[in-house]
Amino acid sequence: MQELFYEQINETLFKKQLDNGLMVYIMPKKDFRQTYACFTTRYGSIDRSFVVPGTDTPIEVPDGIAHFLEHKMFEEEEGDVFTSFARYGAQANAFTTFDATTYLFSCTDHVNENLETLLNFVQHPYFTDDNVNKEKGIIAQEIRMYDDNPNTRVYYGLLEAMFGKHPAGINIAGTVESIAEITKENLYACYDTFYHPSNMILFVVGDVVPHGIMAQIEANQTAKNYRRQATIERTMPPLPAQVHATKVSAKLAIAQPRVLFGYREDTSDLTSIDRQKHEQAMGIWMDCVLGKGSALYQAWLAKGLIDHSFGMNYISNAWCGYSIFGGNTTDPDQLVQHAKEALPKALAVGIDHEDFLLTKKKAIGQFLQLLDSPQAIANVYTLERVRGFDLFDQLTILQSLTIDDVHQAMRTHLHEHQFCVSEVLPIS
Repeated sequence: MQELFYEQINETLFKKQLDNGLMVYIMPKKDFRQTYACFTTRYGSIDRSFVVPGTDTPIEVPDGIAHFLEHKMFEEEEGDVFTSFARYGAQANAFTTFDATTYLFSCTDHVNENLETLLNFVQHPYFTDDNVNKEKGIIAQEIRMYDDNPNTRVYYGLLEAMFGKHPAGINIAGTVESIAEITKENLYACYDTFYHPSNMILFVVGDVVPHGIMAQIEANQTAKNYRRQATIERTMPPLPAQVHATKVSAKLAIAQPRVLFGYREDTSDLTSIDRQKHEQAMGIWMDCVLGKGSALYQAWLAKGLIDHSFGMNYISNAWCGYSIFGGNTTDPDQLVQHAKEALPKALAVGIDHEDFLLTKKKAIGQFLQLLDSPQAIANVYTLERVRGFDLFDQLTILQSLTIDDVHQAMRTHLHEHQFCVSEVLPIS
């Protein structure tokens, strides 16, 4: 077991790759009442075309199957896994993203028992024709519910505009039509491919004894006799050269319009460390230009173009990156026009050096604050690992960022032909 000490943040991380390929990370946090564990597979909604180990032919599975599989994992022959966690005072949950699926629990006692439950249920699938068909109705209802949610509609509308039918633009839950095509056979194909320990990460954080926890995990995994698995062959289409649509519009029974806008870019040529640096630089530029303390934000607020729901984010992965700005607005067209003029102008003028330093200091403070939450540490570290990042490199990256780095990041990102808009308007 390797012990890594991060002097800048005074934290120690223990890690080991087990014989079956599972990467285990343990972070002791003395005197923390809560222990948090997450078990993550590098498998999300984008993974719809791949080669099942032991075969030669790529298969394509229905959209939404990763999320569907996540739901089904909580059902066992004996009943509901939540009951097992509740018996030992733990709260359990799971979530699916574009590139990962995570199963987790938090507890203040009985860590060993809950960890055993987590490992065992995730590594014991139980799919039948009956329980798969039953789940289709449940998830279809969930999809319809989110179709009526303006925040969900406007978000996926922006992804649709940017990426079209590329996997990056597909709703994580799929559609009512796509999940109707799911069978127990293709669920097992996905499970057997992506839920092998060599494609997974286990992270435990809390007031734990690392060697004892590692010994428990190793014993659990050794008893299951996993065979080595070859590298997974995934088929990912190239990012389309052009955006799918410059604008996507929908109407719902809401009182006020919502709008999101942003730019997309191809990040496939960047190394993981360069992507991590680019992402941090983008975050600082966006906060300087349109953060709540910025002149532009305050001007739009004073004009009534935005309210306090306005936010922004930058997201990247191995093939693309995209910025998102927006929220509620009284006039989507006017807000978008202001943005299309103001953002390139802000890039041309450049950000104020004092603003840059203050925003960088704020970002460093937010990172350090994250270390006080075991849930945030486990979730963020694991998801960053899936994306090829090391969370604990972030402090060094932030400290080393220059104002020129930030301006260069925006120069590569802000291209008018990659700008897209999504709006949800009230039904008139």
